[in-house]
Amino acid sequence: MDVLALYREAGAYHEGHFLLASGRHSPKFLQSTTLLQYPHLTGQIGQALAEKLREAGIQADLLVGPAMGGVVLAYEVARHYGTRAIFAEKDGKGGMKVREAFSIQPGETFVAVEDVLTTGGSVLKAVRAVEALGGKCVAVACIVDRRKEEGPLEGYPLVSLTRLTFDTYAPDEVPEWLAERPLQEI
Repeated sequence: MDVLALYREAGAYHEGHFLLASGRHSPKFLQSTTLLQYPHLTGQIGQALAEKLREAGIQADLLVGPAMGGVVLAYEVARHYGTRAIFAEKDGKGGMKVREAFSIQPGETFVAVEDVLTTGGSVLKAVRAVEALGGKCVAVACIVDRRKEEGPLEGYPLVSLTRLTFDTYAPDEVPEWLAERPLQEI
């Protein structure tokens, strides 16, 4: 699957100067919400991620996505994976929480699902929220892995559809050619 072609087809691949949720700056940005508004594209992504999880031998009782971006994706992957999907949302204290309407049984296994991993911060907050209720994370899955280093995410196996390494810069390291472009906060 050519993931970047799907982003382009949806008009979700952008070039410019972007301030990412991680606080880093980048000349390229993938707007997953634009991509995930199209059910036929979201279905392809969900099916492909579910297949990659199965191929990796990962079995889980449920999937969790960080709100808001991971909600639709977790649902669609779960639909193809054959399990249920929940979400974790901001708790107002810098972390995430799981709503009381979602029940987690002690030892219940889950996969945390995210669209694009840059640092992994958001998805790890979702992992911590479910683990706090007794769940056991068996993997993290994403559409695009943008992290600088390959491999597991804090010890959790990682399954991704593609790995893209767009340059990113700390706020005090933004090159002049990028700083000259208008900054767009994401």
